Amino acid sequence: MRILSWIGGVIAALVLVGLIALNVSPIGRIYLPTATGITAKQVCSLHFVSGLTPDRARALYIDPLLGGAAGLVSANVDTQDNSVHSRVLGLWHQEAVYREGLGCTLVHGSGEFDPDARLAPLAVTPMVLDATHRDAHFDPAALNAALDAAMTQDGRNTLGVVVLHQGRLIAERYAEGVDETTPLHGWSMTKSLAATMAGVLTQRGLIDVTAEGQVPALVAAGRREITVDHLLRMTAGLAGYELNNGMDPNSDMLFTESDMATFAATREQIAAPGGVWDYQSGNTVLAGSALEEFLGDTPQEEIARIREWLFEPLGMAHSILESDEAGTLQWSSYMYASARDWARLGQLYLDGGRAPDGTRLIPEDWIDYVTEPTPGSSGDYGSGYWMYEVGLPDDNFMMNGFQGQLTYIIPSEELVIVRLGATNFRHDGSPEFARAVVAARLEPTEN
Repeated sequence: MRILSWIGGVIAALVLVGLIALNVSPIGRIYLPTATGITAKQVCSLHFVSGLTPDRARALYIDPLLGGAAGLVSANVDTQDNSVHSRVLGLWHQEAVYREGLGCTLVHGSGEFDPDARLAPLAVTPMVLDATHRDAHFDPAALNAALDAAMTQDGRNTLGVVVLHQGRLIAERYAEGVDETTPLHGWSMTKSLAATMAGVLTQRGLIDVTAEGQVPALVAAGRREITVDHLLRMTAGLAGYELNNGMDPNSDMLFTESDMATFAATREQIAAPGGVWDYQSGNTVLAGSALEEFLGDTPQEEIARIREWLFEPLGMAHSILESDEAGTLQWSSYMYASARDWARLGQLYLDGGRAPDGTRLIPEDWIDYVTEPTPGSSGDYGSGYWMYEVGLPDDNFMMNGFQGQLTYIIPSEELVIVRLGATNFRHDGSPEFARAVVAARLEPTEN
């Protein structure tokens, strides 16, 4: 019996040492916390904001990213307090909490989070399919074929597509359980919102994106020379490589940090501001934190102002921008909006920066600002927008997000084309869809 007891003690000691080693390793310090973080956060947002079942949210958006670890990660939805708890092996735990109008936030217990904050829904602005306009400018059969191809159930998981021409809705299609009111995750298309809100504040005379000392977290870190323009263009020179593999600083920021702006601001300075292009979400979080200085003191005040100055004039009634626990809005990755709302945001640029009622929201030349190629980006990146799609008119630019979120804006064709979905480790088909829509255009007839 003593031998068995001794063996049991050795085994217990080895297990304990193994767990301690795992906990202090990169896997325990970063990967497993980010696995629970992405699971809790995404299940929460995709269920309470987007209306997907937890199982569908995991199958589409989350488990493919976790791979073999997916079976180890639990997610329990509490509909009484609108929260999701995620765990791995009972050692790593994360909680996400939903608040109406504000979406979901990972809560780590810092004491800054207000669970009772709420915002009422916005009034819906109708958008009706304009079949007459469609048939006058497009081949309906070709356009329908483009929609069929985009929505083919072949593993790309396309959830919604929308096409606007001259500001009119001419085509849309949705997957089962999704419709024109469903807010879907835009991931890094949120960066385009940040660049647009910078335009809103510029139009109002509140900010100069090239001025120094406007980013509180950077000023506190002794880096006042980094401007909002540097941040929007990804040339701040801060370390923080982005791989989205659960082990990189970006994953750490998104899924384990309570104060994302401070995390991003305190990365090592590896290049002079403006010298090197390096795409990383922390830059846009910092840029957005500077914008918030002019929007309000709390997330609900800031969102209310964004609604007043941008969403409501454009009719974006199904858009949610989430915050971190410290109250900083998550400008790089966490806007959920309906396909129509993403299209409305793109249409702002085709309308010369004006809302449908003619009110100017951003400077007329802001389209030139966001599409001016940033040195070092191979001409592909401007300020919150990309410009690189082959096979489309040369003036196209786009919002682009992880897992196949695309909004193409094509001024020469007066088109906005949106594709949203949950594509993992394969081509999402967005360029082919956009090219098919352009090809469906009818040649103008001479009077």
